[in-house]
Amino acid sequence: MDIHEFLDYLNRGETIEGGSEIHQMMYIVAQEALKLTAELNGQYHTPEEIRELFSRLIGKPVDETFSMFPPFYTDCGKNISVGKNVFINSGCRFQDQGGITIGDGTLIGHNVVLATLNHELNPKKRSTMHPAPIVIGKNVWIGSNATVVPGVTIGDGAVIAAGAVVTRDVPANVIVGGVPAKIIKKIETNQE
Repeated sequence: MDIHEFLDYLNRGETIEGGSEIHQMMYIVAQEALKLTAELNGQYHTPEEIRELFSRLIGKPVDETFSMFPPFYTDCGKNISVGKNVFINSGCRFQDQGGITIGDGTLIGHNVVLATLNHELNPKKRSTMHPAPIVIGKNVWIGSNATVVPGVTIGDGAVIAAGAVVTRDVPANVIVGGVPAKIIKKIETNQE
């Protein structure tokens, strides 16, 4: 199985049985991600070097407007897509097997967790996983220590409050907060 077949399987949302060929491929991809994140996090890098390392990690180039403050952690990396003018602050953890798409102009705060895998609830099948994508729109701001769970879409211009746990889709131009996150208020977009 090559990386394209692996990603196609995950992006179809197919179940990953513990011990299966796809599960073994997850382990191989994770080892490469661990190696690259250790390199990224192990010493100081210029912004250009960070972009180059992150591009290697995700398997495609990022725009020159992309910026990140390490450390950054992922156990896959190959299923992340990042737009222009995206900033990722330090300590973030992306579990991207199910796919993470980050729109232009998005700001991601310290220690944000984006998780795209759920384990089977049945304890006898707990090693079985279910991938589902996270899609983040344009100009979204995700506050420090927020968690976004599998299958969530965040609309353009939304703000996720610090510490929120986002378990359902977030409409455009709203602020959500709490556990689980709920709409706190709408954002006026006609202001300058």
